[in-house]
Amino acid sequence: YDPLIELFRDGSGEFDFEPDTVHWLGPFRAFPVDAIMGEVRKRVQGAGLRIGIAMSRFNIDVSEGLLGGCTAELKRLGVRSDDMQIVTAPGALELPLVLQTMAQGGRFDALVALGCVIRGETYHFEIVSNESARGITDVQLATGVPIANGVLTTEDDDQALARMVQKGMEAGQAAIEMANLQRFLKK
Repeated sequence: YDPLIELFRDGSGEFDFEPDTVHWLGPFRAFPVDAIMGEVRKRVQGAGLRIGIAMSRFNIDVSEGLLGGCTAELKRLGVRSDDMQIVTAPGALELPLVLQTMAQGGRFDALVALGCVIRGETYHFEIVSNESARGITDVQLATGVPIANGVLTTEDDDQALARMVQKGMEAGQAAIEMANLQRFLKK
């Protein structure tokens, strides 16, 4: 029994890595060997995490597909329904403000942005795509709360429908991974 290794046990009592791969870097910190090589193994266990989801109502069918994939994956990875909050916004450009308010509230370990921007015949697609992505990035950098960007940008409806569930699942995974990584890095 080594109390320093206990720092890396998760809630189930299982190790996230093999104990013989631990490297000691000082009296109080232990890291998986992968961390010494510049890589910390991803951790996608969501038990105990609080996740906020902001969803655009524009292109609602695709947004709901994204939401279904995201929430199913969050639950599969251990996030309880009671630990998820879902709010909606009119469109992708409104998501950054909603996410900022959620992040500043201090109630969430990570956030997820969901929506869909489909190319039309005007330059509006580029504006919405670029500015929503920039806004989402700005919010996470300003607040320190991870935000998984699950806003699809596609050429047409068929591309969006084909990608929505998978992209929603990936956004859920990214939110959990980043919340756990932030906790690890702040230790």
